[in-house]
Amino acid sequence: MNPSSSSTDLGIATLRLSLGVMWVAHALLKLLVFTLPGTAQFFTSIGFPGFLAYPVFAVELLGGGALLLGLYARQVALALVPVLVVAAWVHVPNGWVHTSPGGGWEYPVFLIAASISLWLLGDGAGAIKRSTWLVPALRAV
Repeated sequence: MNPSSSSTDLGIATLRLSLGVMWVAHALLKLLVFTLPGTAQFFTSIGFPGFLAYPVFAVELLGGGALLLGLYARQVALALVPVLVVAAWVHVPNGWVHTSPGGGWEYPVFLIAASISLWLLGDGAGAIKRSTWLVPALRAV
């Protein structure tokens, strides 16, 4: 393996791990800080059925764990994008900056870009289980 390929794999792994940490942290925030009933109440306040807080929590926690372990990381990153799209949509009225009251939309939009980048780039170094399912077929230019 040449050094640049090794560097690329480590860079992709860093992206994968940072996304995994972010997803686990957001799930734990819902569980430990806001509580799941509190998160359900928030979902209701923004027009979503409150019960969706529970599967969203599970998806965030399991998806983050899968990214950390490198279990089908490309597919998991792509599968988590809709959660981020909804988060961005919810935060659009609050403005650009995530530190705005209620949070802005730039953070979820950045995470969408990072997730799509991981999907396009691959699993990175140290991934436990890889798959070619839903992998983009890109031609070398």
